Amino acid sequence: MIHCGKKHSCAVVACILIFASILFCYWKDPQLQNHMTRKIFPQATTASPADQLCRGEPAQNVITALKGNRTFIISPYFDDRESKVTRVIGIVHHEDVKQLYCWFCCQPNGKIYVSKAKIDVHSDRFGFPYGTADIVCLEPESCDPTHVSIHQSPQGNIDQLPRFEIKNRKAEAFSVDFTVCISAMFGNYNNVLQFIQSMEMYKILGVQKVMIYKNNCSHLMEKVLKFYMEEGTVEIVPWPIDSHFKVSSKWHFSMDAKDIGYYGQITALNDCVYRNMQRSRFVVLNDADEIILPLKHPDWKTMMSSLQEQNPGTGIFLFENHIFPETVSTHVFNISAWNTVPGVNILQHVHREPDRKEVINPRKMIIDPRKVIQTSVHSVLRAYGNSVNVPMDVALIYHCRMPLQGNLPRESLIRDTSLWRYNSSLIMNVNKVLYQTIL
Repeated sequence: MIHCGKKHSCAVVACILIFASILFCYWKDPQLQNHMTRKIFPQATTASPADQLCRGEPAQNVITALKGNRTFIISPYFDDRESKVTRVIGIVHHEDVKQLYCWFCCQPNGKIYVSKAKIDVHSDRFGFPYGTADIVCLEPESCDPTHVSIHQSPQGNIDQLPRFEIKNRKAEAFSVDFTVCISAMFGNYNNVLQFIQSMEMYKILGVQKVMIYKNNCSHLMEKVLKFYMEEGTVEIVPWPIDSHFKVSSKWHFSMDAKDIGYYGQITALNDCVYRNMQRSRFVVLNDADEIILPLKHPDWKTMMSSLQEQNPGTGIFLFENHIFPETVSTHVFNISAWNTVPGVNILQHVHREPDRKEVINPRKMIIDPRKVIQTSVHSVLRAYGNSVNVPMDVALIYHCRMPLQGNLPRESLIRDTSLWRYNSSLIMNVNKVLYQTIL
């Protein structure tokens, strides 16, 4: 028990009266309110995020640079596979970006909720200072955010922040079975004939959609892309990465000391996985000069059904890359109408390089996108479930390009005409496209 005398009681009453007077003045005088707020919370703004409503300019570009903090946003995606989060695919400087916040636009009240982000820079930067990053924020329980802004502080003005729509919010039925992701098209790309042949082979094998992250290409290639877009096969994602970075066309920093490697290929691949997570049963990660060629099945659908049946719970299927040098050709399928078209005729290149004991052939993938968290070029970095190396007698990657073993004589190469199984359909389909676009 505490006992107070009369003098002490008077002092307490006086303190209460003084404090009440201060509160009354504070309530009457907004300037005093602001002064006291700044003293107690030095970083407070005149309008805290909690008091702001959803505003800000919608982001217009595929790559959006945030002001002054070496962060570039591609797109946010809803991800509830473990917990209710927004996963923003972005590019950050791996040393300089340490703190980011998600400013969620809550529905239905339109208020702002701020959540601190976890910045997860992917492990495969290959020495470049900038790398792909997942900027992951836990979503608030009390709202259903439709848009999000990314900021380096929990305080600020929402009007000055670009606003991004959160994709994949609603579950959808698959609209396609197979989507091919090609990243990135650059260097004034003009390998027109081989591109058309690859596209037609993809369609024969069961592809309904091809997504191309396009930096630039030739005028002739633009005509071909326009044809495939109007057909509904190709979807172009503009990829002006060289407007933001000093870009390398090499995969490792030691080969070309720039900001980011291979035109941001890894970022584009990860964005393509999430972009197609709810609309494509499978996503194929390969380049335009690569074709995953089934050897035991007529198409990808029957091949993947068999592989999934043999490997239950597996979401990542890796196929071995094999080089068919464009410097070694055969006179078969020398189609005169094609000779005026720039690019390689893959039907004439059916000799592949032998394996090298000291070198592991890289692989490309067909994945179930819902089981992938982060991907690299030749493997996934984080996923749910298992990865399986598909045996070469089931399928291989037909990769027609400049040789890796250029000194080998022709007789040391392996003649492999597996591609010719599709020659009739391929020639007919390629001719149709050429006559509607170029010839």
